[in-house]
Amino acid sequence: MMDAITFLAAPSAMCLVLTGIHCYLGLHVLARGVIFVDLSLAQVSALGATLALALGIDHDSPLIYFFSLSATFLAAFLFAIARKQEKRFSQEAIIGIVYAFGSASVVLLVDRMSHGAEHIKELLVGQILWVSWFDVVKTAGIYSAVGLIHYIFRKQLLDASFSLSKSESKWDFLFYGLFGIVITSSVHVAGVLQVFAFLIVPSIISTLFFQTIRARLIFGWIFGVILSLVGMGLSFTFDMPSGAFIVVCFTTLPIIFVLLNPFLKKTTKTHDIQVPDVQNLS
Repeated sequence: MMDAITFLAAPSAMCLVLTGIHCYLGLHVLARGVIFVDLSLAQVSALGATLALALGIDHDSPLIYFFSLSATFLAAFLFAIARKQEKRFSQEAIIGIVYAFGSASVVLLVDRMSHGAEHIKELLVGQILWVSWFDVVKTAGIYSAVGLIHYIFRKQLLDASFSLSKSESKWDFLFYGLFGIVITSSVHVAGVLQVFAFLIVPSIISTLFFQTIRARLIFGWIFGVILSLVGMGLSFTFDMPSGAFIVVCFTTLPIIFVLLNPFLKKTTKTHDIQVPDVQNLS
């Protein structure tokens, strides 16, 4: 038992770190109505890393992160511009196009790489079971810096996401840029699908029960932490891939809620998701 606890300590700590930042960003994503922006940015980040590997850069080189972050920033810039043109076309359309481009490009690149199938698997569900304490501390440091910037500019960033009026492009780009930094770091350790689960599921569930951002955030943190620890423990017990198992645990819950709760139509109004009380968080 002690050996298992020791082995799972760092991966479990990483799950806590991922839950902390992604639950908050998930509230922004829901308010903006760009549910799949996470998948799109994550796929672009994966494309950057794959391109670096295809160019012969070592898997453990810091240049991998640089390639991923650069690709993510380009996509973030595109999404910030696209939001200003929503009257002409949906921002979700651009997000979907970028996702398709990133996915197809990765397939083309790995087709010429040895161990391409293993690379695809790692991109999708990550290698969270094998993270070290150094990875946990480094990732927590990056997220803390992003969180500090969000706190300093909380009024502008919250207004940009939750206000019905259009925000200045610079705040949209700041949001997407910071979001891209988080996604790039997360995909490296958790993979595309697990990052999506951490971002969207706690936020979605929290909107079913609470109106204010503060309440949704606290509930999402508690919910995400408990579910990730349960998923990690069960995957270890049944000797199954932790990343994929955690994704299944997270994504099963919203499906169950929809099937078993007929009152959801009364508790998930559109305006509740889009415009909760911003002042309760700032």
